Amino acid sequence: MESDRISKAVIKRLPRYYRYLGELIEEGVERISSAELSRIMHVTASQIRQDLNNFGGFGQQGYGYNVNYLYDEIGKILGLDSEHPMIILGAGNLGHTLANFRGFEKRSFRVIGIFDIDPRLAGQNVRGIPIMMIDRLPAFLKENHAEIAILTIPKDQAASLTEILVQNGIKAIWNFAHVDLEVPDDVIVENVHLSDSLMTLSYNLTNTHREG
Repeated sequence: MESDRISKAVIKRLPRYYRYLGELIEEGVERISSAELSRIMHVTASQIRQDLNNFGGFGQQGYGYNVNYLYDEIGKILGLDSEHPMIILGAGNLGHTLANFRGFEKRSFRVIGIFDIDPRLAGQNVRGIPIMMIDRLPAFLKENHAEIAILTIPKDQAASLTEILVQNGIKAIWNFAHVDLEVPDDVIVENVHLSDSLMTLSYNLTNTHREG
């Protein structure tokens, strides 16, 4: 399998498969067919088979999928079989919310540091994670192996802090700042625009009512 040949649409569906399979495990389901999974996920059985065939298939005709095995294999594809240390830049409301989200640990993501520019926050902590001032960021990154940086900062600070992150070895950025970041080719950026999602919801709501 060559990852660059896998479509972005398939990759975006993998976390959804992983989530549904996890729920099936909690319900005690041991085996499931693509048709049964289709009914649960509202994705066609053909689409499920095509998606999974990109990674080897994992099932047998007439036998279905072993739920635990498929869950583990998709977890490996998503890189969840190893821990991913993360830092958060910005200790405001969103930064606090993300730091308090216990679901990260279940998916092998661990917040190891939180940074801000507000001196009033120095010495405080969130779930035992210390809030440090931005000037400590380069030294912290040199001393600690952080893979992912989460940006919950104003867009006018994003470019300069991204440069510091890249210079100190960060290879992946989860970007909540409303700005497009310029990074080297070997740095991955996943942009999250909350308002875009809300506007999409508004569009669908408005047009559904118009059609009705």
